[in-house]
Amino acid sequence: MRPGARLGVDVGSVRIGVAASDPDAMVATPLRTVRRDPAGIADTADVAQEAEQRGVIEVVVGLPLSMDGVERAAAQTARAWAVALARRVPGVVVRLVDERLSTVDAQRALHAAGRTARSSREIIDQQAAVLILQAALDSERLSGHAPGEIVGGRKPRARQSRRRGAKGWPG
Repeated sequence: MRPGARLGVDVGSVRIGVAASDPDAMVATPLRTVRRDPAGIADTADVAQEAEQRGVIEVVVGLPLSMDGVERAAAQTARAWAVALARRVPGVVVRLVDERLSTVDAQRALHAAGRTARSSREIIDQQAAVLILQAALDSERLSGHAPGEIVGGRKPRARQSRRRGAKGWPG
């Protein structure tokens, strides 16, 4: 597990939830909610400032893929936001990680804790960011590999199977 604090981000259409990990990358905790800026300037600047102040090694942004794994409008919005953030935090890795159902899980957790939907509105995005970041931390701890894809890097390619007898392989 790479040491170093991280930020987790849940990009919504109205608000952005932000969570942070401890420097040992063990536990994600809710940090704050940032209002979305339609121009995409103030919100990325706000999160970039948070990343700088905390000295994080990376920012993990949730990528809300559809249940069939396709990037639709919400995922494209999160990807574009992550690209804009990456431009503001040179030297800090920005990663996109699959976050299917994180907001639903956050709503369930808050409901189970006795919070109504109305009283949870301002913290639901923070809780979703906690779930995204904690899943990324746990994944890295278990696999030994950083999760997701680096923004600005290439998308991971699907593995191709190598058949016996194929060109260049014994068979």
